[in-house]
Amino acid sequence: GSPLPPEERRLRDKKHLDDITAARLPPLHHSPAKLLSIEESIAIQIQQKEAYEEMQAKLAAQKLAERLNIKMLRFEPEGEASMQYREVRDED
Repeated sequence: GSPLPPEERRLRDKKHLDDITAARLPPLHHSPAKLLSIEESIAIQIQQKEAYEEMQAKLAAQKLAERLNIKMLRFEPEGEASMQYREVRDED
């Protein structure tokens, strides 16, 4: 037996696996796992925890507002709404 080129060997091995098993790996939707330093891992965990807690606080506030039937209105202290009562008069 002469050695097979790598491409043919891979096809042969794949065909062999197809013959002996029906198991298939799921398609890879994300990039493969990568190693992180401990510092990077801790920073990511802290960031995710803060985002989770912020989301939980928003959800709790929303549920409380719904329970108390509070309507949140836009507040624009420097916006158009605050200028409606003012009149510009020209004294000339």
